[in-house]
Amino acid sequence: METSGWIFLWKKRLVASGISMDVLPIEVVGNILSHVASARDVVIASTTCRKWRDAARHHLHKLTFSSSDWPTYKNLSVSQCEIIITETVMRTKCLHELSISMGLAKEFSAALVIAWLMHTKETLKSLTFMNPTKPEVNILEKCSGQKLESLVWGFAHIPTVDPTIHKFPSLLSLTLNNRAALSALDLNLLLSVCPKLEFLSLANINITFSTTRFMIELNSASLKTLNIEGLSVDAIVLETDKLESLTLRDSTFEQFELVSKGSLRHLQIEDVSIIQLDIGQSADLLEEVIVSDFTIVWPRFYQMISRARNLQKLTLGGLPFDTEDEAIDLDMIAASFPSLKFLALDYNLGDAHHEHAFRSCTNLEKVAVLELSTFKIHELFAHWIAGFLERCPNLKRLGIHGSISEAKTREDYQLIGRFTSSMIDLMRQYSHVYVSFDYS
Repeated sequence: METSGWIFLWKKRLVASGISMDVLPIEVVGNILSHVASARDVVIASTTCRKWRDAARHHLHKLTFSSSDWPTYKNLSVSQCEIIITETVMRTKCLHELSISMGLAKEFSAALVIAWLMHTKETLKSLTFMNPTKPEVNILEKCSGQKLESLVWGFAHIPTVDPTIHKFPSLLSLTLNNRAALSALDLNLLLSVCPKLEFLSLANINITFSTTRFMIELNSASLKTLNIEGLSVDAIVLETDKLESLTLRDSTFEQFELVSKGSLRHLQIEDVSIIQLDIGQSADLLEEVIVSDFTIVWPRFYQMISRARNLQKLTLGGLPFDTEDEAIDLDMIAASFPSLKFLALDYNLGDAHHEHAFRSCTNLEKVAVLELSTFKIHELFAHWIAGFLERCPNLKRLGIHGSISEAKTREDYQLIGRFTSSMIDLMRQYSHVYVSFDYS
């Protein structure tokens, strides 16, 4: 049922119960409307009576315009969408959250976007804007000094940052994506004018450099979470003392250095190429490490995270192993991470190093959840799973992930059949373990 539908149903039940709509304070009605996901549903619901119209005008705190909420948005012209947004936004008096994501194909008029920002600047705390504008809007000029606590902006245009003019005293979360453009120097200056910033996400942005070496230096005294995606530079040097979560995706760096006193708890690296990664003392307090399709040599990476005695979750997938000495050694994992509760690993056919992993292997005493994956289902995968079950005495859940899309011949299906039979026999021995299968 659409959001507007349950509002009307709720009204009907009130009336059926003998409760008049008039007894509800207008502030309560405004709060109800603020929890409606779609701006379209807010408009529909507020047309039912004068009180709800007044609530939408004076006590509505949140509006969301998204092409995913109503398919008809995609068929409307840019000017029609602009009219709908303008009429709806301009009727509000105390908007706290505004989100506009109407599809990347719709390029809005900069004058109208500025008008929306100016109308809401006194009360707005959260702004999401994911459409290109013509001409480009300088968000620093239009949003600086406001009460914004969260800003998500696609196609952002930041020509220059002047710390004496541009200030974001309340900003806690900043996301720049979809080809947002600024220089490396201005990116660091932007952090300096956000003294309370805790969350920063940079996804597929365009960064310009004044030198031949593409290097980014970031300094923040307050940053706790950094997400980087789709970035290719020579080096990133991040200096911060409070960083708790670092996520790198789909990126290429020659060097990534984290200078910190050691507060990192979460490290996630997916589809990343790094020649030199240095997180220094930050590895000591790690609780979760998620790595997949990472080109770094495993022994070098292991040496870096091996000090994390409190590590509880470890996910390793798609790591290259050229020699037996580079293979994952479960003895080392058990010794280095005594608090480990969750372990996820990949098995690749043709990789001769998995037998090496179980040589005189120490038990993984605290591992309760195990996720094991393979590119292709094979009976040898069952033997590998059995090796883990023997060494995880307190295991409660086992997830098995594999692909059968490559199965084409009779022999392929026979291999899958033998794997299934092996797993049935194995599960009879470990009936206390809940097993789930995910075959793609």
